[in-house]
Amino acid sequence: MMTDKLSNLVAIVGKQRNFFQTGKTKEITFRLQQLKILKQAILENEKAIFQALQADLQKPEVESYISEIKVTQEIDYAIKHLKNWHKPKQVAVPWQLFSYSARIHPEPLGVVLIIGAWNYPFNLITAPLVGAIAAGNCTILKPSEIAVHTSNLLAEIIGKYFHPDYITVVEGGVETSQKLLTEKFDHIFFTGSKSVGKIIMEVAAKNLTPITLELGGKSPCIVDTEINLEHTARRIVWGKFLNAGQTCIAPDYLLVDQKIKQDLINSMKKCLIKFYGDNPETSPDYARIINQKQFDRLANLIKDGEIIIGGETNSGERYIAPTLLNHVSLTDAVMQEEIFGPILPIIEYTDITEAIALINSRPKPLALYLFTQNKKLQKQVLQETSSGGFCINDTMLQFGVPSLPFGGVGNSGIGSYHGQASFDTFSHYKSVLKNSFWLDLNWRYAPYKGKLSFLKRLLG
Repeated sequence: MMTDKLSNLVAIVGKQRNFFQTGKTKEITFRLQQLKILKQAILENEKAIFQALQADLQKPEVESYISEIKVTQEIDYAIKHLKNWHKPKQVAVPWQLFSYSARIHPEPLGVVLIIGAWNYPFNLITAPLVGAIAAGNCTILKPSEIAVHTSNLLAEIIGKYFHPDYITVVEGGVETSQKLLTEKFDHIFFTGSKSVGKIIMEVAAKNLTPITLELGGKSPCIVDTEINLEHTARRIVWGKFLNAGQTCIAPDYLLVDQKIKQDLINSMKKCLIKFYGDNPETSPDYARIINQKQFDRLANLIKDGEIIIGGETNSGERYIAPTLLNHVSLTDAVMQEEIFGPILPIIEYTDITEAIALINSRPKPLALYLFTQNKKLQKQVLQETSSGGFCINDTMLQFGVPSLPFGGVGNSGIGSYHGQASFDTFSHYKSVLKNSFWLDLNWRYAPYKGKLSFLKRLLG
């Protein structure tokens, strides 16, 4: 089936363009209906989604529910607000144009391409799809072939609930992605690595195709002394080791005030044992690394620094224990690349300016975390650093708030989505100026003789 779709890709895009030209997708009632169908599709296939995620990543059902299935929250939010998002907005005009009115009309882009990632293989396809539907587009979905079971299931579900002229899934590997990118789309939405993001951007430029790139980076987590130690440890451990650390916004490394470093380490060790037991490999609540390539890369990173806890690996099971590292160097491999796995380096600082300087010396991260009750410090770090998102006294949960745009800055991405930001991403905001016929002053028309001084006074 995939081969057929790949060879007929031009026809698929053409049929979607034809369907878009009918104007059906522009109807609000149609969009709302399709959003409800998407939610129905997810809820009716919940068990199969759990099974696919278990097969790909050995994800616990609770993690699958909160990080994948709960994309339904995005759907509900879009359904609630869509009519308001879609409504043309009247804007002011200069007083000199008193006979005019001005509005901004959102309109769909056309046929869009969404390329998903393997770490949250269901969410990272369906969440941007919510925005594409809400904005009134036709969509081609390309799930990650690395999470093969979820990719197959997405193709099955989308094929069952939606007509391919409207939404369709094209499966496959690098060849499929390359073939897709040769087509002209009205927008490309990509979630994945920086290296692939550069390729997407280069190819899209040839067709002047607008893009959204959701990438990643090394997201730092600063821990001050003015904290609730137990709560801080639990929230960091949860955010870091959810999905075995394979999360683009997971805390990538800790910057901890030296006065509290040992206490935090002790508390985090207790949390790890409480969460996953003495042997996390036997825990039903701990996921696995997606494939052998990623396993080998991560196993090599553990060689840096000193292991505080963890470090155990099992290649046959693609298991890497939740690992805390001490005494790492900034030049070590583990501090040079995004970890994207269950390894957490801990670096101490004596003054907050050191931590801020370290963060600012590196590419801008997708997320930045700060644990402190000191409001002055919260304001300082917020103002003196740049990141895609900023979260105080917690981790990860900013991704799940529909009213907050999610996206990167600099190397961590271009553009954003979630809630209205998703609608905006997949819409064009068309400026519309309207005049009446009741008055037509001649100040702008030729001949111009004698009008310049008057225009200077009029237009200021």
